[in-house]
Amino acid sequence: MLGAIIGDIVGSRFEWENNKTKNFELFTDKCDFTDDSIMSIALCQALLEFNGDYDDLSEKAIKYMRSVGQYYPHRGFGAHFYRWLFKEAYPEPYNSFGNGAAMRVSACGFAAENLEQVYRNFWRRILFQA
Repeated sequence: MLGAIIGDIVGSRFEWENNKTKNFELFTDKCDFTDDSIMSIALCQALLEFNGDYDDLSEKAIKYMRSVGQYYPHRGFGAHFYRWLFKEAYPEPYNSFGNGAAMRVSACGFAAENLEQVYRNFWRRILFQA
């Protein structure tokens, strides 16, 4: 997770540039954390506080994504996600493009101690609605 956040900060200045070189300074005054770092931290908080049976994980993820995201509203959230962050009613799916998902799941390592637990706790539950 720390590597994902460091990568987010280092790569932030290339967000809208097509940089193909590996020869660049890692940290400059143009580097900053983005929406992906914020959501990674929010999801980590949800994973660290869920009750262990995963029944409350969705609610905790929504709670922390909204509270942490609202604290940092100008960090590059897409328009759909930004509206979802501040929606008054219970938030519903927001038609995300999903391009931040790969980084945002980096905290899942805190939810299991080995691959067997990942399978038992996540994939089986998702695939078979167990």
